[in-house]
Amino acid sequence: MQIAVYPADCTEELAEALALAGASVTGVDDLLTAQLGDIDVLVVQLGDEPARRLRNLDPITEDVGLPVVVVGERGSLPLIERANGVMDFVLEPLDPVEVGVRIRRQVATVDGDEVLRFKDLELNPLTYQAALAGTPLDLTYMEYELLRFLVENQRRVWSRQQLLSKVWGYDYYGGARTVDVHVRRVRAKLGEERASWITTVRSVGYRFG
Repeated sequence: MQIAVYPADCTEELAEALALAGASVTGVDDLLTAQLGDIDVLVVQLGDEPARRLRNLDPITEDVGLPVVVVGERGSLPLIERANGVMDFVLEPLDPVEVGVRIRRQVATVDGDEVLRFKDLELNPLTYQAALAGTPLDLTYMEYELLRFLVENQRRVWSRQQLLSKVWGYDYYGGARTVDVHVRRVRAKLGEERASWITTVRSVGYRFG
């Protein structure tokens, strides 16, 4: 498992977590000149410059298509959500086991049969790409994660708190309203004809399909 870390002088905690995950690590100081041809995953530690470091990812995600996992503080989540090409994130303080799981998840090969489908909707868990009738959908990271979870768990009703726990993975500071906002955005991007795929169950939550 070949991992590139940006910046090269990452924290000792991240270096130890990557070592425990069995990764072969290459430090990167300049993303524009870095040789990433043999790299499986790029790990970016946001540090105290989250906005700048996320902007620096644009040429990597657009030209190279390399999976990116970012490491940052909870306060960086709004920036992470809007960033292009970020496949996953880990919050600090780090849990070494979580770091390994999330990175290995990006390295794992997804066969064509594992593409998620619902009618004319397709979701590719490896590339985090979504398409409707072959037309790409422009989803943020959390919009994609919400839609993927709902497609994987159709017919059942999920409360807002359950969705926060299952999709966001923690007690998100935005509260249950965060779920409503993301559902509204996903429905809008699915379009008027398909928005009804996500049903509101009054006083409970949401159901897909």
